[in-house]
Amino acid sequence: MKPLTEQGFAADLHRALAQPTRSISPKYFYDELGSALFEQICELPEYYPTRTEFALLRQHGAEMAELIGADAQLIEYGAGALGKVRLLLAHVERPQSFVPIDISGPHLLQACAALQAEHPALKILPVVGDFTHAVALPAAPEPGAGQRVGFFPGSSVGNFTPPQALKFLAMTAEQLRGGGLLIGVDLIKDPALLHAAYNDSQGVTARFNLNLLERARREFGAQFAADGFSHSAFYNAPLRRIEMHLLSMRRQIFSLQGIDYEFDAGETLHTENSYKYSVAGFQALAERAGYRPGPVWTDAQNWFSLHWLQAPPR
Repeated sequence: MKPLTEQGFAADLHRALAQPTRSISPKYFYDELGSALFEQICELPEYYPTRTEFALLRQHGAEMAELIGADAQLIEYGAGALGKVRLLLAHVERPQSFVPIDISGPHLLQACAALQAEHPALKILPVVGDFTHAVALPAAPEPGAGQRVGFFPGSSVGNFTPPQALKFLAMTAEQLRGGGLLIGVDLIKDPALLHAAYNDSQGVTARFNLNLLERARREFGAQFAADGFSHSAFYNAPLRRIEMHLLSMRRQIFSLQGIDYEFDAGETLHTENSYKYSVAGFQALAERAGYRPGPVWTDAQNWFSLHWLQAPPR
C-alpha cells in the first residue's frame, strides 16, 4: 500500500490496520449514531461518571461560577449534548459567549439549537472540528473584560495517553491565557466498578464500540463478517487504564476501499483508553502543562473529580 498523506477516518483506519499492533483514535466513534449511543451510555446505571459529575455540578456550580467570573467566554471541548454546561450557565453571570467544539457537526448543531431556545440572549458560537488539535476560535474577550474559560467535563482527558494529555493541556493553557480550565477527571477505584461501567448489561457500550466498524461500512463500503468482531473492555491495572478493543472472533479478512487486511482469531483493533488518575497525580500533570492547580471537587466515594486549573497570565 502506498503511504497515506491525507487525513480523516479512512486514512487513519488504513494506517491502523496496516500496523502490527492496531490502534485508532476514539474520536472516530463520534459520527451521528455514535454520538447518540454515547448519550445512551451516559444514562446507564453502571456508568457512574455522568451521574457523579452532574451531582458535583449541581452541588458546587455556584462556587465554580465564581471562579469563572462575570462576562466570561466559555469554551467547551468535546461538547456533545451540552447537558452539563447548563448547570454552569445557571450560575455564570452575563456570559459573553459560549463556544462549544465537537467533531460531530449534526449532533452539535442540534444541541446548540435546543440550548439557544432555553437561553435566547446567549451568544452561541459552535465550532465543528477536532478539539484535540488547535482549532480557529472566536476572538477572546478584550483585556479588562471577562476571562476565557475552558470546560472539559466527562473524563475525556482519560482517552489520551499521559504524554498526549500533557500536550493537550499545554495547548489549552495557551488558548485560555488569563483565564482557566474546569475539567472532569475520573479517579482510580475498584476494578470491578470499572469493568461494569464499560461492559454494561444492556450491551450499549458494545454497540458503541462496534459502530466504529459499521461506520466504515456505511461511509466507505468496508466488508467484514457481521459477527466477525466482538466488544472487549478490561482494566489494565499496571497502566491504570480501561482498554477497549474490537476482538476478531476468527481468522478473517477486513476489506477497506479495495485493500484487504487479515485478522487472526484473537487479534484486536484497540479503539480507546480511559486512564484513571489520583487527584495529586493529575494536578502534577496539569502543573507541567503550565497550569496552576486550584480547587478540586470530589464525591463522597472519591470516584470522580472536577478540577479548577488557573491558566498562565496573558
